[in-house]
Amino acid sequence: MSALAMSENGRVLIPAELREKLGFTPKSPIHIEVKNGSLILTSRAQRLANMRQFFDTHLPKTPPNTSGMDSVDEFIAERRAEARREENQGYGA
Repeated sequence: MSALAMSENGRVLIPAELREKLGFTPKSPIHIEVKNGSLILTSRAQRLANMRQFFDTHLPKTPPNTSGMDSVDEFIAERRAEARREENQGYGA
């Protein structure tokens, strides 16, 4: 554990080895929060990874698409097939 000093204007210098380890780069966004009396600093990349892990854990998995088409293509194909069936049954204009 390291101890850091805060300047008179409230700035704290994060040592280079910690910035490198955490993925903090100049001018990169850093997420900051207070949790249980501690100040937590997180890089944008780590924050996104944490959110992905949360959603992967809490959202149901969608079954893999085995047809080779995406959902929009499948929808269009279904509509076209339905239109052909209606034309064959005499419902078309």
